[in-house]
Amino acid sequence: MKILSAEAIQTVDAKTIEYNEIFSHELMEMAAIAFFDYFVNKYFISHNKIALFCGTGNNGGDGIAVARMLHSVGYDVKLFVVKGNDRFSDDCAFNIDRAEKAGVKITKITSEDQIPDLNSISIIIDALFGTGLSRPLRGLSKQVIERINDAQETVISIDVPSGLFMSKPTTQAVCATETITFQIPKLALFLPFNHQFVGDLSIVDIGLDPKAIDEAETDMYYLTDSIMRDKLNPIDKFAHKGTQGHALIVGGSLGKIGSIALASKAALKSGCGLVTAFVPQCGVSVIQSYFPEAMVLQDDSQIYISSIDYDIEPNAIAIGMGIGQHDETKKALYQFLQKTTTPLVVDADALNILSENPDWLDFLQPNTILTPHPKELSRLVGDWQDDFEKINLTRKFARKYNLIVVVKGAHTLIVDSENLYVNSSGTTALATAGSGDVLSGIIAGILAQCYEPLTATQLGVYIHGMTANLTSDVINPRTFVASDIIDNISKVYDWISTTENSNDIVL
Repeated sequence: MKILSAEAIQTVDAKTIEYNEIFSHELMEMAAIAFFDYFVNKYFISHNKIALFCGTGNNGGDGIAVARMLHSVGYDVKLFVVKGNDRFSDDCAFNIDRAEKAGVKITKITSEDQIPDLNSISIIIDALFGTGLSRPLRGLSKQVIERINDAQETVISIDVPSGLFMSKPTTQAVCATETITFQIPKLALFLPFNHQFVGDLSIVDIGLDPKAIDEAETDMYYLTDSIMRDKLNPIDKFAHKGTQGHALIVGGSLGKIGSIALASKAALKSGCGLVTAFVPQCGVSVIQSYFPEAMVLQDDSQIYISSIDYDIEPNAIAIGMGIGQHDETKKALYQFLQKTTTPLVVDADALNILSENPDWLDFLQPNTILTPHPKELSRLVGDWQDDFEKINLTRKFARKYNLIVVVKGAHTLIVDSENLYVNSSGTTALATAGSGDVLSGIIAGILAQCYEPLTATQLGVYIHGMTANLTSDVINPRTFVASDIIDNISKVYDWISTTENSNDIVL
């Protein structure tokens, strides 16, 4: 599913109107109906008192149309139009006229003393500004948004929270309980800092023309259930362990063998046929007692990796989990990176060693996969001031070295040399020790099955997240641990194989 800029969305709207030979106010009505249907199904309570705040642009027109629809089915709706100037968009003016004829009482706010007291209101609907906002809030609109946020009631934003910028940092906006956005995802809605404004996020289909969307150019995509389902290859009837791929998991040091145990088990659970763990001698008994299905190779050193020598031919390698930063380990990693051409996942201290030796990045094969947590990422790409700068730095880094970088978060991002992908799965349950080790193992296990590196990364991140989604009703997020991810990989595969439902529309 494409993620588009505000300008590209405007073009899709215009083409939808052209291709379907409809008026712009008819497209606005389609959007309002989609919001209305979703809202009524989720928030219908007969005694709800709703305050709906609209601006004078097209987002305001959406809100005014919604107010008319809610009024028509008996909701107690108080409609406020914040009138900072005398200019109304044509479609907004059209909907004001329709609402007045339908009997909706409209209060126009032209000064601060007209901003209503919201103590008796159950739900606030925000339709002040849309995706086209380009300057900070000020004047009357700023005061209205402050009043909405002070009310601490349920706040539903139409399309985007008013005040939220689409392509730069936001300092003040409506703090929505939920944002119901129209059909096309917007990158700003997925960024960590903006969660305070976005709240829960839902996407509703408003009937935009498929051809218009197809023609839109973008380098950003949202990885929905149906997209990921299509990327998963079927298992051949005559497959056996020798044809399903062999993953090598390298790392561990004294006191940190658990990371390799988790990654190795996750790799095999992801579907590859064979897994070998390469660990210091202190880790052999740990791996074989925790995970007897794994084969184990031992380093010459007792407590850390000192040389990475093996006589097997793995299809994919994950390296770095629990490996530490001993001088001999750094030397071993240097020698390993110079000679390996096997598809590779690099994590944890292997990333920290690379950040200390950036010239070693040139040894990495094209489309090597890096899985840093935020601090590891900043060591590689540099510090950032906001989420947009973080993304820009990561994209430059990925292009420079032709790498795939996983930017972990509530909406994990995958960045390669050309595109950015936003993952749709995952919950707060994944913020737990060992979760990253498991992710690296899953990606390596899928990569070993001869998937392209980008596809393996996308599937690995998605499956990792879905283990939390599918267990949210039986495992409290506070008690979810990394082993729960591994134990529920099978449940994700079952779900992908059997369900036709998806979160393409509602998250």
